[in-house]
Amino acid sequence: MSKLSDFLDKNKIDTRRVLVASKNIENMKPEDRQIALAKERVREGRASDAEKELATKKKRSGRAVTNPMLERALRGDKIPSKAQDRITRAVNHVLQTKKKDAVSRADLF
Repeated sequence: MSKLSDFLDKNKIDTRRVLVASKNIENMKPEDRQIALAKERVREGRASDAEKELATKKKRSGRAVTNPMLERALRGDKIPSKAQDRITRAVNHVLQTKKKDAVSRADLF
């Protein structure tokens, strides 16, 4: 058992809720595509002032937590730090819906 699985059991969080929350959080939205386009135009050198300002924002990753990745995390196997961040964001989202305080990545991994 890992710290993540113990935490999910203690707070009565189903892993399916974590997967759905991650998908909702990480999916790219139209504004994320506009940010990517603005960054591309800045690299090419043909961006307006508004696009330069938009290019400074951070877009979503577009990569949700997958079931195999979550299973590896629950077993306690090593997973990349970006995946740990995505799992932490999803768990915090579920905790927020339960009106509980957010946790840090160190609390889960």
